Order: sequence, then C-alpha cells, then structure tokens
Amino acid sequence: MRKILFHLNCLEQGGAERVVSTLANAFARDGEEVVVATEWKGENEFALDERVKRVIVGPKESDENRSRAAKVLLRIKYLKECIKEEKPDVVIAFAQNANYRALMTTRDMPEVPVIIAVRTDPVGHYDRPVDKIMIPLTYPRADGSVFQTEGQRDFFPDYIRNNSRIILNPVNDKYLNIPVEQNKEKAIVQSARLVDFKNQPMLIRAFLEVHKRHPDYCLKIYGPDSHDGTREILESIIAENDASGYVHLMGGCDELEKELPKGEIYVLSSNFEGMPNSLLEAMTMGLPVIATDCPCGGPRTVIQSGENGLLIPMDDAEAMTEAICRLIEDKEFAASLGEKARLISKDINSEAVIACWKQYIEEVITAKKSK
Repeated sequence: MRKILFHLNCLEQGGAERVVSTLANAFARDGEEVVVATEWKGENEFALDERVKRVIVGPKESDENRSRAAKVLLRIKYLKECIKEEKPDVVIAFAQNANYRALMTTRDMPEVPVIIAVRTDPVGHYDRPVDKIMIPLTYPRADGSVFQTEGQRDFFPDYIRNNSRIILNPVNDKYLNIPVEQNKEKAIVQSARLVDFKNQPMLIRAFLEVHKRHPDYCLKIYGPDSHDGTREILESIIAENDASGYVHLMGGCDELEKELPKGEIYVLSSNFEGMPNSLLEAMTMGLPVIATDCPCGGPRTVIQSGENGLLIPMDDAEAMTEAICRLIEDKEFAASLGEKARLISKDINSEAVIACWKQYIEEVITAKKSK
C-alpha cells in the first residue's frame, strides 16, 4: 500500500480540483492511503471519500496580520511539517503555486519523490519574470511531471520534458453510459465557471445571431460565478439585447449528467485551457461538441474536427454562429459527431486514467529508490 499526498490550493469548483478529488477518492477506494493537503477550505468544494485525510497547510487565522513575505515562508513551513508527519511515498502537486511550494518544501528532503502537474496554458502563466527565476530554481528538483497536452509539455526545458508523462483527465463515472435523450430540448449548452478566459461574451454574441435564424432555440450556460466581473458583463449583454427569454445563466449544477444531455449541442468558447473537463464530460455523454482551438491544445488533443466534434478559431463569433447553425440544421451530421465523441470514454474513464497515474507513480518511486 502506498501513501500518496496531494497538494493544491483548495478543492473549490475547478478543473485541477476536480481531477485531484477524483484521483484521491479512487486511490482511497483501491486501498491506498491518501492525504489531500490544501491551503484553505472553500465553501463549495468537491467531496472527498471519508477514507481520504484532509489537511489544511495554509496560513492560520493567527497569521492574518503577517506580511506577504512572512506568509510565503509560513506556507512552506506548514507544508513541510505536514510532509514530515505524514511521511508519504510520493507528493503530487497540482498547478503553479502548489508546484513551487512542494518543490521548495522538499529541497532538503531528497528522499521524498515529487511529481508536479501543469494544468493550464504555460504561455501567459509560466513566463512571467518570477517564473523565469522559479522554474530553473525549483523544477530540476521534480522527479516527474504530468501534462495534459504536448503543447504544455513542449513549453518547458528538456530536463522537464524528458521525465514526464501526458495523462488526460479522468471523467467522473456518473458521465459514463448516459443514454441518448430522446426528447431533446432546443437548447445549446455549456458548463463552465463564469470567468474571463472562458470567453462567454463571445458565445452569447454568437448565439444572438443563431437566434435570428433559429428563434426557437435557447442558450443555457451552467456554472458558478467566479466573481471576476464576468457575470455582470454577461448580464449586461443579455439586457442590452433583450435576450433574457432565450439566454439563461443557470448557475452551478450538481446534476450536469442529467441536464446537459437534454441539450442538442455543447459549446466551449475559451481563449485558453489546459484539458477542459467539461468538454470531456460532454463528449463522454455523446453530445456533439463545438470548441475553440485554443492553446495549449486541449480541444485539439481530443477532437478530430469533422469526425467527433468541430474546432473553430479562437474568439471568432461568426465561426461559432456558423458551426452552431450547421449542427442545428444537419441533425444526421450532429448525431454522427456525438456518437463518435462518446468513444473517448474508453480512454478517459476513471479506471483507465487511474491506471496511467498508478503506473507513472510507481515508475517515479522506483527510479527515486534506485538513485
């Protein structure tokens, strides 16, 4: 039995958080000892199996008045204390700041193997002045790295790429084997946080044109508010175009496996993504999908345009309009895309992905012991 410690900022609704909760729960069910160490506990988190140990390693309430620099050091101190107490066989960090913390924390703990996971487009996120210092300072310490796409991996130096693995995100089993909805609503659907990089303003503007040609269709966007101002922008566009009767912000939903299949078409409008879980879930459920061909290649990794979905240029409202209308007007083509999209489930069901993770973890631990 292995002891695995995951480290990330939190478990609130997001892609990395969803993957960690899925992996942690699956490992625990398989008899592994699992610890999830987060900086804080959020209000709307993914659920953990009762066998998973949860630890908070961020600054405490008594540290609230400390300086920013002091809090950085405290984060490392508290994580180090956690790792020393738990004595995991491997530490797996998810996302940028967690990767840096895990690597800095274990720099004087050479016996502890560390795997880092990159979850977003490195361009714009790993190329800041601070990253140009932190990556060469910390990343050579990594014993392994997990990426979602080749585009992510190829951004980094050879010493990272040469000891890495590309592993797709596992889809929750509740999205598998969903039957085709026989009484479809005339609805275009999306499930995504209301946040700037999802580019939902472009989607709504595109759908305004769709609605002119197909006035019996509506757009439903499922997802919680990120409180970055995106929801207010979307509400403004809806109000300015008197579109409240056919463009709906549905809010967060815990039963997407029931709601999304009611729609005819799934759309992803992002300006960048790692590997979008929502897209994988829609494909697994057999929905015909339209996605922007955004960096760092997540949609392109899983969609062969015209075969199991449609890829369109990023930030192109006209292309989105035409793609949606094409699938509305050609039901046979849309159904074919959906049927072929569903085939991805054999590669991204939790059992298949967890097997990939287990194999890679074992390789990293074995290689560490042999040094």
